[in-house]
Amino acid sequence: MTNNHPLTLVAGGAGFIGSHLCAELLSRGHRVVCLDNLQTARPSNLQLLEGHPNFEFVEADIVNPLPREILYRTGQFDRVYNLACAASPPQYQADPEHTMLTCVVGTSNLLHLAEAAGARFLLTSTSEVYGDPEVHPQREDYRGWVNCTGPRACYDEGKRAAEALAFDFVRMKRAEVRVARIFNTYGPHMHPDDGRVVSNLICQALSGRDVTIYGDGMQTRSFCYVSDMVNGLIALMESDIDGLEPVNLGNPEERTVNELAQAIFALMDRPVTVTNLPLPVDDPRRRRPDISRAERLLNWRPTMPLVQGLARTFAWFAEELGEASEREVAVMPVAAE
Repeated sequence: MTNNHPLTLVAGGAGFIGSHLCAELLSRGHRVVCLDNLQTARPSNLQLLEGHPNFEFVEADIVNPLPREILYRTGQFDRVYNLACAASPPQYQADPEHTMLTCVVGTSNLLHLAEAAGARFLLTSTSEVYGDPEVHPQREDYRGWVNCTGPRACYDEGKRAAEALAFDFVRMKRAEVRVARIFNTYGPHMHPDDGRVVSNLICQALSGRDVTIYGDGMQTRSFCYVSDMVNGLIALMESDIDGLEPVNLGNPEERTVNELAQAIFALMDRPVTVTNLPLPVDDPRRRRPDISRAERLLNWRPTMPLVQGLARTFAWFAEELGEASEREVAVMPVAAE
C-alpha cells in the first residue's frame, strides 16, 4: 500500500455490497483491506480492484481467530465494516450453524479488533430483524415479529444477537459502533443464483425459462440500488450519532413483486411466461423502511429510480450470463433481502 493513511477493514468485502463499498472507499482515497472467506462471494467481484495500490485482499473466515495479516496491523485500522454473512435464504440455510457463528462469533472477533485498534465499527444488520412485521412501515423502535425456531432463524436471530453484542460494546465504552439495518438492495455483482427476487426474475427472464413468482406476487419489498446503499453505509460510519441508534437504510418506495416483475419484463425483447409457486416459510408479506432517522441524522435518501437501476442491473446480468438462453440458471426461493 502506498501511503501511511489509516486503514479501513471491510469484512465480507468480496460480496455483493461489500465489493461496491471497497470500490467507493478506494475512490475516496482510503486504504482498504478486504477480508472474505469467499463462501458466497465471487472473486470476480474484485477484478477491477486487483492491482490497486491501496487495496489488499485477505482470504479468511471471521468465525476463526483473525489471521496474522490482520492482527499485526491492528493499530493501523481506524474503520472496521462488518458485511460478512451470507444474506439470502438458500445461502444462509445451507449451513445454518456457520451462519449463526458468523453473526455472533465473527462479530465478536471484529469488535475486539476495533476495541484494540480504537477503530470505529459498523455492523450491517438487516431488515430481517423485523421478521414478518405487524407494523408498517418498519421503524427502528419496532421490536419485530420473528420466528425464533424457523428455518430463517439462523440469520434473523444471528443478526439480532450481533446487534445486542455491538450495543453492549457501546454501553461498556469499549468501541464506537454504528448499526445499519439494510433493506432489499440490488445491482451489479449480485450472484445469479443467490435467490434474491431481483436476480431470480432477471436471470430466469434472460434464460428463456418460466419466471417464478412465489405466492400471488402481492407481497411487497422496497428496492434500493447498491450505490445508494453504499453511500448510506459510509454516511452512517462517518456520522456523529451516539451509537445506540440502529439506522434503517433502504428505499421507502414500496413495490409488489408483480410490479417489479413487470418492470423487468419491459426490458425484454420477447414474451415471458410466469409460474406461481407457494411462498417460502416465514416469507415477509410487507417490507418497507421508515428512513426518517437516516434522513434526519445522515441527510441520506436514495436517489436512483427503480427503472434506471433495474436497467443497469439487467444489462450487467445480460453481459455476465453471456448466451443466457444456453445456460442453466438455478431457481431458488425468493429472499426478503
